[in-house]
Amino acid sequence: MFRHALRAALLAGGLFAGLAPALAESSRLALVIGQSAYRSVTPLPNPANDAKAMAKMLGEAGFDVTTAADLSQRDLNREVGDFAAKIAAKGPDTVALVFYAGHGLQIDGENYLVPVDVDPRREADIPLQAVRLNDLLNTLNSVPSRMRILLLDACRNNPFPAISQNAGRGLALVDTKTGAPGTFLSYSTSPGAEAEDGTGANSPYTTALLQAAREPGLPIEQAFKRVRVAVNKVTEGRQTPWDSSSLTEDFRFVGSADGGAANAGPQPVVAKRSVDEWKRSLEGKPIEAANEIIVGDGSVEAYEAFVTLYTAPPYGPQAREWLDLHNRMAAWNEAVLINTVASYQGFLDRYPNSDLTPTARKLIERLRNRPVVTSVVAAANAAIPAAASATLPVVPAVAAAGPTCPCSQTPPPARKSETPKRVEEKPARKRDEDPPKRAGRTPRRDPDDDVVVYAPPPPPRAYYGPPVRVAPPVSIGIGIGGGYGGGYGRAPQNYPTRRGYGY
Repeated sequence: MFRHALRAALLAGGLFAGLAPALAESSRLALVIGQSAYRSVTPLPNPANDAKAMAKMLGEAGFDVTTAADLSQRDLNREVGDFAAKIAAKGPDTVALVFYAGHGLQIDGENYLVPVDVDPRREADIPLQAVRLNDLLNTLNSVPSRMRILLLDACRNNPFPAISQNAGRGLALVDTKTGAPGTFLSYSTSPGAEAEDGTGANSPYTTALLQAAREPGLPIEQAFKRVRVAVNKVTEGRQTPWDSSSLTEDFRFVGSADGGAANAGPQPVVAKRSVDEWKRSLEGKPIEAANEIIVGDGSVEAYEAFVTLYTAPPYGPQAREWLDLHNRMAAWNEAVLINTVASYQGFLDRYPNSDLTPTARKLIERLRNRPVVTSVVAAANAAIPAAASATLPVVPAVAAAGPTCPCSQTPPPARKSETPKRVEEKPARKRDEDPPKRAGRTPRRDPDDDVVVYAPPPPPRAYYGPPVRVAPPVSIGIGIGGGYGGGYGRAPQNYPTRRGYGY
């Protein structure tokens, strides 16, 4: 009996040696969502399988996993809210991870996760029926946590015919460096491109992610470099995953076999290489090897260096297509953030015939029909000449309080301690003219002018209500005698003496 127990303990210790550091560290929470059973369009076969496989892998990596499948808009919002509550309950040292597999769309430059109950008839229905990706990010950012990891296998084709012709392809670019630090976001393909659902049990993205995440001690950035290379190979260049990171600490799905922590403290800073440095690094390498290097790196500088050195198909055209698409989506992201007629028109001037052209024109028309500012503000702005307003310095609010250092300005005159009385001249008045009579005033003589003026009436007395009448005390006197007689009786102590009469 003891031998069997010892053998089982040793086996378990060897099996979970890489997972023990993760379990001993900060809390790990995961929300895994698979959206397959869409009601108004053809169901997706793989998201349900992807979610189950990811939940199993994350559970083995020490995550407390919450799974959900085929959610409506209301259910999806509720699951995200409940997940945020769990993060808050665990505390600020929590690592929060969200995996979503299903449809995703971009409408007017915004990304949306698509519930299974949507049935849009126009683009304006998506914001009402779907869940905005930024709302998910804001919900996770609203509670303190160590880091937030979002993995989106959501860039499949747009299945809704009513909006597929005018909406942009894929998802819009999101730069996590402009938000809260400690966020890692991964797309199953490049922004503006579409991902494949795959012909196997899992999508190409989830298949590659499951393999890379299980390797002990592999940092998350290195893991997703392998994911990019693997997906690019299996799809023959049609799909290349993309990620954006603002992580300040290193993260590993599984700790190293020698006991290294899964969260290994501050992340080392890696210097970004320029295009010329990439050219020197790639020059002379076979095209297949060079392509794998730039796909794994995923930077614009690496792709720019590659397309100047290699042009042979298929890798040369694929790299050029990736670079052009990325530049277009970066320009679109900038136009959406600025959100002016000029920004969208500038995008149309550079890319007049892209899939985002209808959206850009629609947003321009929407901005031109936007209500103008009020007439008061418009008049105030119009009163300032354009040339003068352009050269006016920006003065901070504290400048209104006056200079805080000695300067050559003339100091203001000292204020007097007393405010001078206001002197008003009296109007000239004829000596023989009687002043007009005014009710309620008593005439008096002005000693300086010898003119009869009227003094103001005396101030009214304080009013305490109607007088209270008190009946005088009754005094009873007793007289003794016949005929006429009298006597005196004394009133109570508090009243004056009263005289009484007797008969």
